[in-house]
Amino acid sequence: MDIRYLGHSAFHFKSGDRTILVDPYVKQNEKYDWHAENITDIFVTHGHADHIGDAVEIAKEKGATVSAVVELAKYFSDQGITTNSVNFGSWLNYPWGKAIFVPAFHSNSLPDGSYAGSAAGIIFDIENVRMYHAGDTALTSEMKLIKELYHPTIAMLPVGGHYTMDVVHAAVAADWLGARTVIPMHYNTFPEIKADLELFAKLVNLNNTNCMILNPEELSK
Repeated sequence: MDIRYLGHSAFHFKSGDRTILVDPYVKQNEKYDWHAENITDIFVTHGHADHIGDAVEIAKEKGATVSAVVELAKYFSDQGITTNSVNFGSWLNYPWGKAIFVPAFHSNSLPDGSYAGSAAGIIFDIENVRMYHAGDTALTSEMKLIKELYHPTIAMLPVGGHYTMDVVHAAVAADWLGARTVIPMHYNTFPEIKADLELFAKLVNLNNTNCMILNPEELSK
């Protein structure tokens, strides 16, 4: 499986000939050519503009299905996009594996200010690798339940503070989740979310967790 961090909270997962995008705020990354990818699925954690990103344009060009909670899925459906309208509570099956939406503690509205349902994190099971994309969230005890039920191997956690967890709270989240590898996200895109990644790595490593800082310009695999 190919895992790439595209910047902010956007990720690319590739399994076989299928590419999955999460929170595709990707045009800011000139190194990533989504036109050349076989994007079959797009997942959006919540309705803020920096997470919807370029989902509409990509989905229309690629014929990709957008999976999102019910209210947010309607936003995409109303634009003629194929959607998988979901909620919390059960695994969803896909040709490349499965995913489940879990709660995130965050506000959620569309760019026009209308209600977009509950904000979410998403757990993916692809090629027997269990990954937790936390979306935008504060530290929440739900993460202890995620460890107990899902045992993620990789956790993608926001660390920028101001709108989400900061590096200290994200390090606690990493401990609660018990993931072997943590990838920081949602930092340095805007002045308000500038983060000390060196401190985050030190805090995470105290619990013998590997902090993997990916450079979106290198499109690391």
